[in-house]
Amino acid sequence: MELIDKIRLGIAVGIAKVVTFVVRGLGLGAASVLPGEIARRAHPRLLPLLFEQAKKGVILIVGTNGKTTTSLLLRKILENKQFKVAHNATGANLINGLITALLESTNLIGQLQVDYAILEVDENILPLVLKDCQPQYILGLNLFRDQLDRYGEVDTISLRWQRAIAPLPESTVIVLNADDPTLSNLGQNLSQKVLFFGLSEPKLYLERIPHAVDSIYCPRCGHSLDYQGVYLSHLGDYRCPSCDFQKSPLALKSKEWGQILIGVYNKYNTLAAGLLAQEMGIDTPSIFQTIANFKAAFGRAEELTASGKHVRILLSKNPVGMNETLRAVSQIKATGKSSVTLVVLNDRTPDGTDVSWIWDVDTEELAALGGTIIVSGDRVYDMALRLKYSQDSLEPGENPLQLIVKENLPEAVSAALERTPEDETLHILPTYSAMLEVRQLLTGRKIL
Repeated sequence: MELIDKIRLGIAVGIAKVVTFVVRGLGLGAASVLPGEIARRAHPRLLPLLFEQAKKGVILIVGTNGKTTTSLLLRKILENKQFKVAHNATGANLINGLITALLESTNLIGQLQVDYAILEVDENILPLVLKDCQPQYILGLNLFRDQLDRYGEVDTISLRWQRAIAPLPESTVIVLNADDPTLSNLGQNLSQKVLFFGLSEPKLYLERIPHAVDSIYCPRCGHSLDYQGVYLSHLGDYRCPSCDFQKSPLALKSKEWGQILIGVYNKYNTLAAGLLAQEMGIDTPSIFQTIANFKAAFGRAEELTASGKHVRILLSKNPVGMNETLRAVSQIKATGKSSVTLVVLNDRTPDGTDVSWIWDVDTEELAALGGTIIVSGDRVYDMALRLKYSQDSLEPGENPLQLIVKENLPEAVSAALERTPEDETLHILPTYSAMLEVRQLLTGRKIL
């Protein structure tokens, strides 16, 4: 690093640490973005300079769903082996958030004092990050439709990923989800070392392909894929009857692995972090031990106690994610352990302003199990209408559903807690900004 770079780096780091101290000292938030924004203006090449200093390498975790949970699991695996890790744990996954997370682990002259940096990266900015940064590992979880007003379709994102990853050195290791046809095809077209994770458990197949399916066509020739079965949206076991494209061979056997938390989606998160950890040299028994003791990140199947009631928060921000949380909640509801559900729909920038995606969610299954569903949020009546249509679709004699509309979120949370029996779990399904509000109401603490 040249002298001028060292000087500018020291200035940028000093400014960032002062900003962090002021913001936190005044109780204005967690300072997870602003310090990086200001430091970047003082030194535009700050991110690549920080990347270069991670002793053993930088790990980028990308995908539509599961980034926060997977990155936290991988972090715990590495920390349990005594590695020092930098991590954007708050989920601030744009450029300024990445810089802020790395600056947290620097000393006063800008030396990054970690072995690994684990960075959850927004899928839309991966190409921007890779323009002048070279990670040692990239983990791709999945690609689903998410906030179409910002991102566009999944094939567009995949093409941008391929163009950005292709120039990286062959020493870069890429770990991808083979069950996602788009990512499987991406990996088959890269020159770097590529490892694939996925499921090989037909007993987990869905009975039918969900409404929110995205990529059931061959990414090579466009023909409809022949699915033996699907596990989640378009993720499954498949081949193309028109060309030679098929699911990539898996580097591990999913039946031999347990999982963190609940839901098939968390089995994928477990396999993703576990495979990458193995590639990094971590022994399998240590990985399994961390999986067994894992605690959820905030809002991602996080479990809390409020007013003496057990509460589980399941972030639901797009069709696939919400379908999977509904699938998990419905299984618990069918056992009689969860009769009350709170759904909170917002349309702010972190959520995506287009909420039409809720019509791709299979809410009929939840409605068919009856009980009480309370709805709230900025778009409470949109969500209530979707559930009313689900309610109207019920056959005569099915379990009665009580649908309650509460515009005021604190009132909605209070009503949900009051109606939840002491021996049951209240499930809360919020979009991102709603999750932050709900969690603050339950814990009395802000996250961001």
